[in-house]
Amino acid sequence: MVENEMLASQFERNRDHLRAVAYRMLGSASEADDAIQETWLRLTRSDASSIENLGAWLTTVIARVCLDMLRARTSRREDPLDSELPEKPTKSVAPPNPEQEAMLADSVGVALLVVLDQLSPAERLAFVLHDMFDMSFEEIATVVGRTPIAARQLASRARRRVQGKRPSQTHITSQRRVVDAFLAAMREGNFEGLIAVLDPDVVVRLDEFAGRPQGPREVRGATNWAKGAIGFSRMAPFMQPALVDGNIGVVLVQNGKLSRVLQLTIAGEKIVAAEIIADPARLNTLNITVLEN
Repeated sequence: MVENEMLASQFERNRDHLRAVAYRMLGSASEADDAIQETWLRLTRSDASSIENLGAWLTTVIARVCLDMLRARTSRREDPLDSELPEKPTKSVAPPNPEQEAMLADSVGVALLVVLDQLSPAERLAFVLHDMFDMSFEEIATVVGRTPIAARQLASRARRRVQGKRPSQTHITSQRRVVDAFLAAMREGNFEGLIAVLDPDVVVRLDEFAGRPQGPREVRGATNWAKGAIGFSRMAPFMQPALVDGNIGVVLVQNGKLSRVLQLTIAGEKIVAAEIIADPARLNTLNITVLEN
């Protein structure tokens, strides 16, 4: 019993680090907690007395768990589902709420989450572990089942993709100001603020994945769209302005994955049209550059 308590105490001292690794790997607070839970279970099933460096061992294990989860997610081609967490053998932790998820997303950066989501599981793991947590390529190689040279190549390829998609800081125009005002009104749940940036006759089109089943695929009028948009204000922390195929728009990231894209048409400092895209196949074809706040 005493040994179990000591092991749990040591595990808790590493929990924040494990959560940081898992969130950057998975982009989902609830999936990160699931990965932590699985890591704890694997620790309890192992011969803990033979582990020389517990922190390094836990990092390696949670990296393997996350890699398996990413591969499973890729094979399903679907967003991760937040589920109720099983009871933990250590202290009880409530399922993450939108505020917690927003804080984690803000700590990493929505722009980086969008880019990370475009990487393969192995590239994401190599980049996160080496560039963010200074893990050696020899250690990374044991996780991905490659040679250290191959692990270095994975991280290098991911780094080029990340740096190549860094947000542009030069696209500061009147359109960007309109989008910023739109997002500010969303975050505040400000109905009048939304009306102020929408053309009275704005037309919004939704693809079949963006709307409710059997729901309308087109919304007309500033008042109608503003009423619907207010209902999504809780998602505003996960929205950020972006260039979508070279045009101004907004991206929504949920659980670390690109969930929706709003392609906007702006004229006279008003949003006159919008297309909401949630079809995964279409999202994968878009050229997106997230603009930092």
